[in-house]
Amino acid sequence: LVLSLAWLGPALGDEDEDEEVVEEEEKEKKEDEVLSDDIREEDNVLVLHEHNFARALSEHQLLLVEFYAPWCGHCQQLAPAFAQAATELRNESSPARLGKVDAMTQTALATEFGIVSYPTLKLFRDGNRTHPLAYTGRMDSQGIVRWMQRRVGPSATLLQDTDTAAAFVNSQDLVVVGFFKDLRGEAAQAFFEVASEMVDMTFAVAEAAELFQAYGLSADTVCLFKKFDERQTNFPVDPARGLDTAELTQLLRAHSLQLVMEFTNETSNQIFGAKIPHHMLLFLNKSSSEQLSLRDGFRAAASGFRGEVLFVVVDVTGHGADVLPFFGMTPADAPTLRLVKMENNRKYQMEQDNFSDLAIRTFIQAVLDGKVKPHLLSAEPPEDWDMRPVKVLVGKTFEQVAFDETKNVFVKFYAPWCPHCQAMAAAWEELAERYKDREDIVIAEMDATANELENITIHGFPTLHYFPAGPGRKMVEYKSTRDVETFSKFLDNGGTLPVQPPVTKTPGNSTGKEDPSALGTDESRDEL
Repeated sequence: LVLSLAWLGPALGDEDEDEEVVEEEEKEKKEDEVLSDDIREEDNVLVLHEHNFARALSEHQLLLVEFYAPWCGHCQQLAPAFAQAATELRNESSPARLGKVDAMTQTALATEFGIVSYPTLKLFRDGNRTHPLAYTGRMDSQGIVRWMQRRVGPSATLLQDTDTAAAFVNSQDLVVVGFFKDLRGEAAQAFFEVASEMVDMTFAVAEAAELFQAYGLSADTVCLFKKFDERQTNFPVDPARGLDTAELTQLLRAHSLQLVMEFTNETSNQIFGAKIPHHMLLFLNKSSSEQLSLRDGFRAAASGFRGEVLFVVVDVTGHGADVLPFFGMTPADAPTLRLVKMENNRKYQMEQDNFSDLAIRTFIQAVLDGKVKPHLLSAEPPEDWDMRPVKVLVGKTFEQVAFDETKNVFVKFYAPWCPHCQAMAAAWEELAERYKDREDIVIAEMDATANELENITIHGFPTLHYFPAGPGRKMVEYKSTRDVETFSKFLDNGGTLPVQPPVTKTPGNSTGKEDPSALGTDESRDEL
């Protein structure tokens, strides 16, 4: 910013007086524009500020507002999709509109709506300024359009008779119908809430007695109709507990997937978005008919674990080739099985691959019961691992180095492809050079994509952990600035930083950070 201001304001003497006058006129013009409640548009997106915000709320029944920072990379990435969504909604004459607020200049609005990261999207309905709804959809144009469309009209279609119900059930590969005796009751209202959020599924409701009878129901029930696997899956509403929205959402996500998924570019979002806690993977070469036949036993084992374990076939010569390094595998290792616990990315492997449905079921149950230890990756230690200032650790050598009671060990966990790791590599080398003659301090690094540890899970790159000397196997995560001087203060102070004076925060943003949940990663660390 300082450099750009220097470029904008060169000292060129009196000959720039006319330019200064023009700049002053432009500034006054912009100030007049901001003070007005007129609403201008950019690519069909309303440009909002504190003087026209109230007018925008009064004129638009549904208004989705993006609070952004001009310097935010995630905001810049979202901008084209946001504009495209705004154009699509405008072209279909939807009452839903999109707007944007520069939270850096409109600090009063940012403070009013508690904006602490960027981009933040909030939906304002019927002019209500006090209770905006947080945006929960996908950060792409189609996701935004669907999310808004679901809020314009009813979130579920009312089915009147058996003919309309049959047509609806057969209209798509997957639909959801809520059967309720009272559409104004709490269970039905919870169902409508779920329908408004799950915009990638189509919902309907029914209360006619003939429809209950036609689909073999006697009480309130949510039914998932599919043209694959089980044709009708019923989720009865518990009369005592009612309908839990989070539970129903998870059930629908789990049961909307095929019993056995194939890992492809098209299905990867479904596989990971379903939030099923365990994934059972069959790695095979689809060009081999012998290996393809192993899918029968794999599928036979799957039905008993629906919702708890997702079964996935991975073609090692297709889209699945890209994930093989994360398992320490090559195409030659197929066919083979792995079970992954998604909460900590722990991987489990049979002692000897057995592809029968009984063997697969037995293995999975043993893992779920905690009777199987995870299979941990480890590279081989380089011969010169301790010859350079930065010591190179692998899974096999980590324990003896990090938990040496005579050493204070500072470890960088990195990924070779991570740009943030690459950016701090020079600082880490300089730090190691600075402390290379200290017998009590070790500066080390470990490739966390090729090495795994039983009791330490790495969620993003780079991650820095400090292991102080002495008994107790202690570990401190370093979360401050990643430069040599701050690292040195941390080490010289025994694994903590000296107390710093409080930092003045920018109004409307307590962190000054891009939102790490908005588009997948934050500005300083790559998530796994």
